[in-house]
Amino acid sequence: MTALLDVEKVTVSFDGFRALDELTLSLAPGELRCIVGPNGAGKTTLMDVITGKTRPDSGRVHFAGRDVTRMSEHEIVALGIGRKFQRPTVFPNHTVFENLELNIRGSKGVFRMLLARLSAEERGAIDKTLELTGLTDFSDQLAGLLSHGQKQWLEIGMLLVQRPKMLLVDEPVAGMTQQEIERTEEILASLAGEHTVVVVEHDMDFVRSIASTVTVLHEGRVLAEGSMSEVQNDPRVIEVYLGA
Repeated sequence: MTALLDVEKVTVSFDGFRALDELTLSLAPGELRCIVGPNGAGKTTLMDVITGKTRPDSGRVHFAGRDVTRMSEHEIVALGIGRKFQRPTVFPNHTVFENLELNIRGSKGVFRMLLARLSAEERGAIDKTLELTGLTDFSDQLAGLLSHGQKQWLEIGMLLVQRPKMLLVDEPVAGMTQQEIERTEEILASLAGEHTVVVVEHDMDFVRSIASTVTVLHEGRVLAEGSMSEVQNDPRVIEVYLGA
């Protein structure tokens, strides 16, 4: 199967420190991949390179058959990569529905978008996203009044209405209740297949619950890759990350 994303020998240095050291990574269409590793392993820098926020010193990034290494963040978003950061960034003074509506229509101006009528296709996409994220009953509620977990789900929904091929999700369950964590597991698992999903997470119980393949980073390189059981039992991973 042709890879959706290929990161090829990417190196990134900051003031002499190699955040990524000839890192190579490949992701298949529809895959759900978890990326883990100790602080400073290069996880955030890798996400920054994929999304165009950071330009690599050397190496290449290909997405959906295109070389995106030197593309702008905006161009990469347009190709179908959506990124959700750890802290949710919803529009608190707009309703849940309006947050989704603002994202489905792109940069056409807030007032113009909210006054214009949604097409049947756009309305259907929003309704589907509300159902998937469990927010249908909160459609008319101000986003600022949602719980922490609900804000995370709304932000995932705000990406989904843009129909990305790949979602990068950073520490989605940080600060969540157990019930919210379980619901997040369901949401992310349901996206795999239709979307490629990359989850950066420290909660190993959560990773164990959703991941078929786990990539462990250490000092800017891929230390190990495989199933959760394989990486858990890898002596190198135990030494540098999981502990004895």
